[in-house]
Amino acid sequence: MTGKFVMAKETEPEVLDWGQLRWLSNPPSTGAKALTVIDVSVKPGKGHDFHKHPDQEEVIYIVAGTVEQWVDREKRILGPGDSAFIPADMVHASFNVGDSDAKIVAILGPCVGDGGYELVDVAGEAPWKDLRT
Repeated sequence: MTGKFVMAKETEPEVLDWGQLRWLSNPPSTGAKALTVIDVSVKPGKGHDFHKHPDQEEVIYIVAGTVEQWVDREKRILGPGDSAFIPADMVHASFNVGDSDAKIVAILGPCVGDGGYELVDVAGEAPWKDLRT
């Protein structure tokens, strides 16, 4: 494997209803085997609802904005420079509670599957569906 530069202007964002993401490193983009790295932007009032990664640990690092971060049933308000570690298979969620886009870097390992990423959505299940009401 060789190193690779990932240029922002050459990385097409994936647009979602809650924001967008850019894959900075994963098997398809860099050939990575151990780390998936995602540049995430979350719109004000939106969020990446409760989910888990069964076989991947994750670090969420806040670059800009104000994020209501859940790790299991514990909630903290995070700002620039703050981070959260999420063990494999632990439910978590990130919500932008600020007035501008929140910028987050998500780092997951190891890479799982062809895309380097696995996700199980649990937002509609108890107790997760009622935690923010």
